[in-house]
Amino acid sequence: MDLKNKIAVISGVNKGIGKALTEQLLEKGAIVVGWGMNKPEISNSNLHFFKTDIRDIAQVEKAFKSTTNLLGNEVHILINNAGLGYFGFFEEMPPEIFREIFEVNVFGIYNTGHYIIPVMKKMQNGHIVNISSTAGKEGMAQTAAYCGSKHAVRGISESLYKELRDFGIKVTCVYPGSTKTDFFRNSPVIKPHDNMLMPEEVALQIIRALETSDNFLISDIEFRPLQPKPKK
Repeated sequence: MDLKNKIAVISGVNKGIGKALTEQLLEKGAIVVGWGMNKPEISNSNLHFFKTDIRDIAQVEKAFKSTTNLLGNEVHILINNAGLGYFGFFEEMPPEIFREIFEVNVFGIYNTGHYIIPVMKKMQNGHIVNISSTAGKEGMAQTAAYCGSKHAVRGISESLYKELRDFGIKVTCVYPGSTKTDFFRNSPVIKPHDNMLMPEEVALQIIRALETSDNFLISDIEFRPLQPKPKK
């Protein structure tokens, strides 16, 4: 896909991978629409932002209508980037926190897709990128809710790929390992460090997947730091 003038909707654009994707898509000449709680500190006439809690389907519907009223009834790219994680033992995690993780990481994908997939079907074209995690391929202690939600993202992505390919719509699931973002703000032990993946490099590989030709699909991308522990 030639990204120039293509309309890309991204959830969670304020920091980390979402912000890096926004910057790189804008550099390619794309029109980026951010749906999230906070606007990124980026000045570009091709960036539009609608404050949206993606857990709330009514807010997503409002953002979708605002987007199509502004730019027309086309969305070429949907990147479900917004994600949330908390750490703790399974039985000790408050139910409202467990629910919040699934509302953001799983129901957020449903809410955006509910409105954007029909548009892509009419276009017979589009690319959906769902950001999972290496935690979506394995379980880890004290991250049961997060791992469970990211396993769900993996399953949803594979199902959507099989549902949508006959409509010319690509679905790519991305599995980053530990990345230097504020994801670890809720961790009592792990803090971001320079041996983690850099958001800009993760974003660059996603951009390359978006730029492939129409019949070339990269269905899964997995990234890991070669040496994940911080240097002493």
